[in-house]
Order: sequence, then C-alpha cells, then structure tokens
Amino acid sequence: MSMKAPRGTQDLLPEATGNWQYIEHKLSDLCRRFNYQEVRTPIFEHTELFQRGVGDSTDIVQKEMYTFEDRGGRSLTLRPEGTASVARAFVEHKLYGLANQPVKLFYVGPMFRYERPQQGRMRQFVQFGIEALGSADPAVDAEVLALAMSAYQELGLRSLKLVINSLGDWESRKNHREALVEHFSPHKEELCADCQVRLEQNPLRVLDCKKDKDHPAMATAPSILTYLNQESEQYFAKVKEHLDNMGIEYVVDPNLVRGLDYYNHTAFEIMSDAEGFGAITTLSGGGRYNGLVEELGGPETPGIGFAMSLERLLMALEAEGIELPVDEGLDCFVVALGEKAEKAAVRYTYELRKAGIQVDKDYKQRKFKAQFKAADRLKAKHVVILGDEELENKVAAVRNMATGVQEDVPLQQLVSYMKQQLEGGN
Repeated sequence: MSMKAPRGTQDLLPEATGNWQYIEHKLSDLCRRFNYQEVRTPIFEHTELFQRGVGDSTDIVQKEMYTFEDRGGRSLTLRPEGTASVARAFVEHKLYGLANQPVKLFYVGPMFRYERPQQGRMRQFVQFGIEALGSADPAVDAEVLALAMSAYQELGLRSLKLVINSLGDWESRKNHREALVEHFSPHKEELCADCQVRLEQNPLRVLDCKKDKDHPAMATAPSILTYLNQESEQYFAKVKEHLDNMGIEYVVDPNLVRGLDYYNHTAFEIMSDAEGFGAITTLSGGGRYNGLVEELGGPETPGIGFAMSLERLLMALEAEGIELPVDEGLDCFVVALGEKAEKAAVRYTYELRKAGIQVDKDYKQRKFKAQFKAADRLKAKHVVILGDEELENKVAAVRNMATGVQEDVPLQQLVSYMKQQLEGGN
C-alpha cells in the first residue's frame, strides 16, 4: 500500500519552508514592535471550550471540528481557531491580574477544520493571530487593524482592501436581530436549511450565507448601522478617526459580519484585489469580542483580535509575483582531497559552525570537480580547499565563488578570516 498524507494536509519540503520561516520571522518581529508577546496553547482542547467560546450555532462547531473521545471518556477537539484557546489561557492563568494592561498576545500554529480542501484552504492549516485583552479603547481596535495591514504590506503586498463594519453593542445587536427576524421570516422557507436554523439561533449569520447571497431579501435586509445606538455610533466613529489619522484606507461595508458568536462593535476583513487570486478574496478577519472572557469563567474583559491563514498569504504573494528575499545559499563549503585532509575538513567544518558560519562538506568521497559542483548546487559563497599541500603549509585555500579570487589563509586564522569576509559581504 502506498502511504500518502491525509486529504487536506500537506508536506512542506525544504524548498518551501524557507518562505514559511521568513514570514514567521517577519510576523514575530512586527509583533515585537507593536509590543505583542507570543503565547503557545495546546493543539487540542476540551470540546466545551469551542462550543461555548466559538458558538453552538456556527459552522465551525456544527460541521467542521475534529472531535474525539480519549481513553478517559473526555471529549477533546483539535483547535479550529486560536481565539478561544488564548482566552481560556488568559482566564486559567489569571492574566487579567497583571499590572500591564491590556495583555497583548500573538500566536502561530496549526489549526484543524473538516471542510472541502481547495487551494489556500486545507483541513490542517497554519494560522497567525493576535489578541488584545483588557481594554475597550477604540484606539486598540485601530492598532489591531494597523498591525494586520502592516503584516501584509511589509511582505510586499499592495492589492489590499480593508473592509470594516460595526456590529454594535449588545443592545444594538438585539434590536438588529429582531429586525432581521421580522425581515427574513416571510422568506424562511425559501432559504437554505442552514439559514432556517440560523434565523432562530443567530440571524446575523444569515447575511453571511454563501448559498443565499443572491436571494432578493438579502439586498433589502436591514443594516446594522441603522440600529446602532449613540454609544455604538460614537465608538465606531472614533475607530474610523484613528484610522484616518494613521492614513490607513478602508471601506465601510454594513453587510460585513463575522461567523463567530462572540463578536460585537468593530468587525473587519482584509481582502486581496490581486488579479488571479481566486474567487475567495478574504485574507484575514477579526473583530472585537467583549463577552468571550466572561463566557469562559473570567471577569468582564473586553478583547479584540484577528487571524490570518499563512497559506492564503502565500497565495497572495504568488498572485502579485512577489518573491521573498530568502537566502538559500551556504556561507561556505569545505572541499577535501586525501585522507589527512578529510580529517582536517571534519575539524574545521565544526570550528566554522561553532563560530556561527553556515558550512557543509562532502560526505560521498567525491572527486575534486564533483565537490565543486556540489558547492555550486548549494550556492556556496566561499569554498575552503584542504589538500596535502595546504596542510603541509598549514593553510587553507579560500575561493570567493562570486569573484573567483582565491587566496591562502593560515589555518589558525581561518575562522576569523571567514567571519570578516562574510560580514563585509565579500
């Protein structure tokens, strides 16, 4: 039997992982500048966490979770998203008691959803996200949006569109919910089976339905912006004012909703306008969730965050023809000729590596020309040549592969010489 990776998963081979590592490093550095610190949560959690934190009425909980029972009879679920886990950790470890508030966290890791695999949408996917817990200041909303946009822009993407909306506070959502039920109820039997259930459980999600998006009732559905109370209107106005002050362009879309039950006030998505990106243009999304921490047993704690798929980020980079500046070449390759030189090569390869230099050598006992070809394939910047003559003279011949210049370097000075060459860009 031929063994293959499970459907909806993928192997990331060395030729691809360089891009992933580069992106993860850039995102980590961006979070450092915004003063967000990394948190790492378990890959599986108690199923109840997602039922309570994500919402029983969501597609994630109803259709997409990988849930299993362990030997102790406990129901566990591979995490389908990161926010609920971060909020759980926030409550469990009493981070709400820290002196520095809000608590600003980021995460990167695999998530799992059972859905039809397609380009940029896998059953195991990697998600980067941030959460800011402990402040209801609209400036925090603007900061989160700014970080999200910066993540894409600093990687070179330009065909971006930031779409924002306000879902209002609980009072505004309640009034809007009643208006949606009244609007869609006469058409209930014309809606898909999912929306018929949503109309009772979470009417806002009817607006996000892909099957019924062309139904005439969608075009005339009441807008949440009409039902915002004064407090919610002022909050949304401040968020937009901060974005304007930072020079961040955005579009207000009153039909933008988020699929998770815990969102209120600010909601947003970032989309790609790149030609050829695909029918699904959303790159990331997020919003404010002022009731999630309480739902998980913690004190009243406002929060806001977003998450992005790294697979879709890579798709966007490809659509815009952006190649990441990943350095795939070796600093140095050691070529050895003869038994004594082979022993010396092992030693000096190790010495160079200890000094922080990226080095490899031949392990196939190839001849001189074949070893140089291996150095070329590995894109080595320098080649260190060791042979009987070099060892007798206590030197190594070092060749700059870009210029072809070669010079003898005393073995005692080889490490310092290589560091100098590399630091000087030679």
